[in-house]
Amino acid sequence: MRYERPETIEAAIALLADAEAKSFVLAGGTDLLVRMQNDTFEADLIVDIKSIEGMDAVTQTDDGFLIGAAVSAAALSENAALVAEWPGVVEAANLIGSTQIQGRCTMVGNLCNASPAADSVPALVAADARVRIAGPDGSREVAILDIPTYPGKTSLTKGEIIVAIVLPKAATRSGDAYLRFTPRTEMDIAVVGVGINLTLDEGGVVAAARIALGAVGPTVSLVEEAAKALIGSKLDQAALDALASACSAASNPIDDKRGTIAFRKQVAGVLARRVAQTAYTRAGGK
Repeated sequence: MRYERPETIEAAIALLADAEAKSFVLAGGTDLLVRMQNDTFEADLIVDIKSIEGMDAVTQTDDGFLIGAAVSAAALSENAALVAEWPGVVEAANLIGSTQIQGRCTMVGNLCNASPAADSVPALVAADARVRIAGPDGSREVAILDIPTYPGKTSLTKGEIIVAIVLPKAATRSGDAYLRFTPRTEMDIAVVGVGINLTLDEGGVVAAARIALGAVGPTVSLVEEAAKALIGSKLDQAALDALASACSAASNPIDDKRGTIAFRKQVAGVLARRVAQTAYTRAGGK
């Protein structure tokens, strides 16, 4: 196995594009390094991207935020502007692993691991975030929702690297939030995860909504019926009931020792109510 630490994105792309066998990108390494301890792990090449300029930077622009692929979850919490504008995204990232893990893990790694239970992904989908990808054929931007295609699989092609997450500028009178359910309070993966982003009009009525579910299907899902249930309301009981029903109906979970199908569907509805209320309050609703 060969280890490379290029200093430019062009060099990293060339290494990955020319690799003849399995190759992996190392950002935080909290998933990859664990997998490398398994006797069945096979790799021809590991490309460490942490020395590439900009990979560890959070940059605020007129259009929102650029979050480099190697920015740790802990670093996100230290950016006051990001926390103020997208608290749900930051709180989701801060649920990945332990405090020690958060010093290394990245949202891009969490995304590319393509786990249905990835905590940061529903929050990013709710925020309508995108990723900036560089590859042998140039650069492109893709919605976060379109990156995971199946557990453990992504839509990235050979030689492509996610350079940054592109978070849009939060709309006026908007708020986001994320919650998950786990059997344990620490060091566990989500049985259900819900990310919600709401925008209110001047009267406190929900004008726009994005609701994303994690861990209840092979990939994170954006639930349009749940959004329709909230738009035009002030989060009254009827709207919350319709939201919960839509999220439960949209869930397509597995049945295992961590939770039955019926349980996960119910929890999706319960969490959606709670997350919506938090997002509504953060947006300035009363």
